[in-house]
Formats: sequence, C-alpha cells, structure tokens
Amino acid sequence: MENKQTLVIKLGTSLLTGGSKHIKQSQIVELVKQCAKQYKKGHRIIIVSSGAIASGREHLNYPKLQNTIVSNQLLAAVGQSKLIQLWEKLFSVYGIHIGQILLTRSDLKNRKRFLNARNVLIALLNKGIIPIINENDAVATDEIKVGDNDNLSAFTAILSNADNLLLLTDIEGLYDSNPHQNPNAKLISEVHNIDNKLRSKAGKSISGLGTGGMTTKLQAADIAIQAGINVTITSGYKPNVIDSVIKNIHVGTRFYGKKKPNETRNRWIFIAIAKGDVYIDNGAQIAILKKKCSLLPKGIKKIKGEFSRGSVIHIRNMNGKIIARGISRYNSDAIKNIAGCHSKQINQILGYQHGPVVVHRNHMIVS
Repeated sequence: MENKQTLVIKLGTSLLTGGSKHIKQSQIVELVKQCAKQYKKGHRIIIVSSGAIASGREHLNYPKLQNTIVSNQLLAAVGQSKLIQLWEKLFSVYGIHIGQILLTRSDLKNRKRFLNARNVLIALLNKGIIPIINENDAVATDEIKVGDNDNLSAFTAILSNADNLLLLTDIEGLYDSNPHQNPNAKLISEVHNIDNKLRSKAGKSISGLGTGGMTTKLQAADIAIQAGINVTITSGYKPNVIDSVIKNIHVGTRFYGKKKPNETRNRWIFIAIAKGDVYIDNGAQIAILKKKCSLLPKGIKKIKGEFSRGSVIHIRNMNGKIIARGISRYNSDAIKNIAGCHSKQINQILGYQHGPVVVHRNHMIVS
C-alpha cells in the first residue's frame, strides 16, 4: 500500500497552452484526471497554476496592449477568474472541491504572514480541498513579486511540508545542452547537488509565453532540496506522469532532497529575503560548518547592508561564498560596533545585549 504523500504540482504556461496563445483545455482535463486519481487514493495534491495572463489575453480576444506591468496586471485580473472557473468546473466532475490562494512575496517573507499562509493551506488540505495557487499578479509589483511560479511552487512545498515537488513543463527534463538547438543533447536523469556547472546548462524560457525557464526551475529545485523535498522536472505530456512520481518511478530529471533536512521551524529562512551580509573569518567558518556552532561577534570581519534585528542575513566567508543564512539578533549598526569583540564585551560596548551570539544555531541554515 502506498504511503500517503503531499505533492505540489507546478504547471507552466507553455504546458497549459501547448505552445499556443490560448489555454488548451484538453491538456488540463488530462492533468485533472491524474490528480483526481491520486486524490482518491488519499494523497494530498496542491497545484501551482500559471496561465492567468494567457487566459486573460485569450478572453479579451488578444488586445493590443503596451508591454507594461499594468497591462499584465489587467490581463491577470481578467484571466485569473476565468482560469479558476475552469479548474473548478473540471474538478467538480470528480466531486472534488478546490480553493484559490493568491500570494505575493510579502505574504512569505514576513514570518507572521508566512505562518498565516501555511495555516490556511494546511486547513484546506485537512478538509480534502485541493489548493490552486498562483502569484497575485493583479496587484504585485516588482518589489513584492516572487517573480515566477517555479520559485513560488518551491515556497509552497515548504509551506505545506511536501514530500515531492513536480515541475511539469513541455520538455523531458534538464539536458546537458539546449535540446531545441542540439539534437544530440542528453537528458540528465539524476542530480544530487546543484552547482554553477549545472546552472550553466540552464537556459531561458523557449516559448516566450511564461516568465520562467530552466534557470528558475533549478532555483526552485535548489530551494526545495535544501528543505529535504524531492523534486522532479519532466514533461507534462508523459502518460500518468503524476502516478509515476508518487510511486517513485524515475521520469525526467530527479533532484534528491537532503537526507538530513533543516528543521521545519527554520524553513521560512529559505523564503525570506536576506537584508544584509556578514563576512566571517576562517575560525568562525570552521565553528559553523564543522562544530555546528552559533555565530559569535568575535569571528565577524565585515558587514554589508543595513538591516534590523530579526532580519535574515547571509553569512559569508572572506571569499564571498555564502556558508549559511540566519536570523540576526542585532541590527547592522550594532554588529559593526561589536564585530571582532568577545561576547562578554557586548553590553559594555552597546549598553544592552540580546544574548552572546549574533546568529544562534537554532535560527541558522547552513548552505
């Protein structure tokens, strides 16, 4: 008997449109059928659906609009309602209810709003309702946008404590070169570590219909596997592709989640935007990576950026490599004053203290 899983499925615009300028309903019908089959088995399904702008453009009969944020927001405002109506209509055939959640980066980077979003998502799942998630393009600006639904799906997987993230697209998976340009391109079937060499193999969106490409899919995969979530990138046209992922049958490119994932309480740190950087010496780096210690002011050599207490910051070595992310107990001005000093000197220098460490190990995620 299959173990019950929570699966986040991200559907790209190029897949939902079949490469055309309109939503291809036959493709969505097939995906709904597959999702319903897994739902009936007791698996928890979450869908991150692109296509709002394409749907709006189709509904308005492809109007000639300037290529501006406002034009896209207009199309999204019209298309989102049409798209959710389509999902509701198709899932109702199987007696399945859906619920819509529209998110922006602001809903995720703030710890309280992150928890609120997580609570409503879990509530929907507990009531047997399939969440349909999209970015709130109608109101989002550059400052609050996640930017693409690949990364939004990774954040959703973290919110829901998912077992698997499935990124469905219009190609088989990640190749060692662009398969649209090189007929001899080879599929990369397994990935255990995402490095710069692998990132160099990713390209931009081929169709031009969506905001993502293989680059954003790698970013999403990196976020998810760090949190212990397995990721699959593959074609949404493959027969029974969702069933294959649930059954751990190899399809496309498989990314393996860390065997010892970071604690659930710290997963928000992956989503929050880092507000600054602290650079540490070799001794502090060894203490964090090898001895699993907190970050003490003694090991800090340099600070970049202005941030407040409670902000997420990058911890870098002197070569600039990020070795960890964490929640700072002190603001940037305070850290500048206590950098290089012993912890027992903090109160004397600042006139107050929030503890002997700058970033506690319990609020740190090591890269």
